[in-house]
Amino acid sequence: MKRISKKNSIVFIPSIVMVVAVCVGTGGSFGAELPTRSDTFEGTKAGAETNVATIQLCWCPAGKFIMGSPRHEPERRPGEDQVEVTLTKGFWMAKFETTQGQWKRAMGKLPAPPTAELPEDDDLPVGNVNFAEAEAFCRKLTELARKSGELPAEWEFRLPTEAQWEYACRAGTTTATAFGDKLSSKQANFKGKPYNGAEPGPSLGRAVKGGRYPANAWGLHDMHGNTFEWCRDWYHPKLPGGVDPDLYLSAATSRVRRGGCWADEGWPCRSAFRLRFEPERRYDHIGFRVVAVKP
Repeated sequence: MKRISKKNSIVFIPSIVMVVAVCVGTGGSFGAELPTRSDTFEGTKAGAETNVATIQLCWCPAGKFIMGSPRHEPERRPGEDQVEVTLTKGFWMAKFETTQGQWKRAMGKLPAPPTAELPEDDDLPVGNVNFAEAEAFCRKLTELARKSGELPAEWEFRLPTEAQWEYACRAGTTTATAFGDKLSSKQANFKGKPYNGAEPGPSLGRAVKGGRYPANAWGLHDMHGNTFEWCRDWYHPKLPGGVDPDLYLSAATSRVRRGGCWADEGWPCRSAFRLRFEPERRYDHIGFRVVAVKP
């Protein structure tokens, strides 16, 4: 009597020799199957990296966090009262803000003319983009990445929810920014007064290429400063808490934007700061970054 190992069990085969075929995917009719792209697409740890359709992505694991700012945080604004949030699924977030080059490869020409502060340059973030155009980019990127086989069919690119955005920005921190309770313009691209007594730095007054400033603990750059970033939620005065909050369909008059920008001082770059903006409008200092999610 011979025995073979099949996965973690032992199968006993009397008086014959059996060859077990290992089939890839779902097409095989016999034997153990190797993991599919979808099975292995999730990250292994916070900050793990992958690349899909020229987008560098960092893994944000499922978890709980406190969204918003404590009452004693300097420069806090209305609408930041803290809530507990549970995110039951991990997601991939773009390491950098979406660039003009990435936009052109998916969509063709830029969504609006360049400006002095945001000239045309494939390595600079795309700006002057309204909410519908940002969503159209996400749909096109999903289509291209699925077609190339880089993105499993069960996953899609979209704008982050407000909760996903702040969770990724904080990267496990509870301070006012991912770098502590102060923020210098040596750490993020903003102009004017640093936040909460931080060391003064350069005041560029323009967009810069992603990666010039340090990343947070999960490898994400420019979550503070450079350009504001669209979120998929409608803006409501109270932060959404609970399990997997998503206000995409909770209609209001404005969508959420996050992160601060090159035209602001340091305080609007705090992790909890949030602003509203009408979805049909555009401005050169408003861009976005994508997430890859399994809905």
